[in-house]
Amino acid sequence: MLTLLSCCGCSGLLFYPSEQHVLKPVSLGLHYRDVYLKTRDELTIHGWFLPALGELKGSVYFLHGNAQNISTHILNVKWLPEHGYQVLLIDYRGFGNSEGKPNLPDIFLDIETGFDWLIEKSESRPLFLLGQSLGASLGIYFAARTPSARQYLAGIISDAAFTGYFQIARDVAANHWLTWPFQYLFAWSLNYSYNPIEVVENLAPIPLLFFHSVDDKLIPYNHGRRLYRTAKPPKRFHPTQGGHIQTFGFRQNQEVLLDFFATISAKNHLINATPRGSK
Repeated sequence: MLTLLSCCGCSGLLFYPSEQHVLKPVSLGLHYRDVYLKTRDELTIHGWFLPALGELKGSVYFLHGNAQNISTHILNVKWLPEHGYQVLLIDYRGFGNSEGKPNLPDIFLDIETGFDWLIEKSESRPLFLLGQSLGASLGIYFAARTPSARQYLAGIISDAAFTGYFQIARDVAANHWLTWPFQYLFAWSLNYSYNPIEVVENLAPIPLLFFHSVDDKLIPYNHGRRLYRTAKPPKRFHPTQGGHIQTFGFRQNQEVLLDFFATISAKNHLINATPRGSK
């Protein structure tokens, strides 16, 4: 056990990628295109681009959690195109059809590459970042540390993010009798320095929407609440129910997200329509 915990900082115990696709957009009745992008360190990453149906209202950049690949996470965003939002889902290096092996901090190069590509496809419409679980934590850190993200993002949505790697590793270890005695050793081995709690306040004035389930057994509810309390306005927190990242399987949570999108779009339209010099 001590040997396992002493090496658990390796990427293999943080990321759980799968290469095989379980679902494809066409099997869900979705139009899509495969996207292959080259990162700054010369790896090819793969993603799916889902075009909006009808009038284009905005773009959503989706970052999934630490397991499997986009084919098992697509159900979380498959409903967005019918509401007018185009979506880009990428697989981090080592996931799905993306080259390489997942690791920190290089995974941020993958996120940057997908974001830069989507900027070019977003026209003048609002661009949103939606992350779940590890993807939410990565997304917060990426946006806070990337000038172009703070420039172009109209809003950020975090679903079931954790505050930091040390804290979530300790929480996970403390919840099992076998690893409880080693919780601090486990946490220190995953003590990365890319913690969203340390940078979330730097996202202001980008509007933030936090989702977190009170029933979440994987990433405790208090992680979402701490991130929300630390963040600066404008911000909203929406408590949910159900298992980890089951949020958008419920229509009421979809409506909360669509309302967030619509509110931001309306404000942006009002600002753009206001003549210069008007009070």
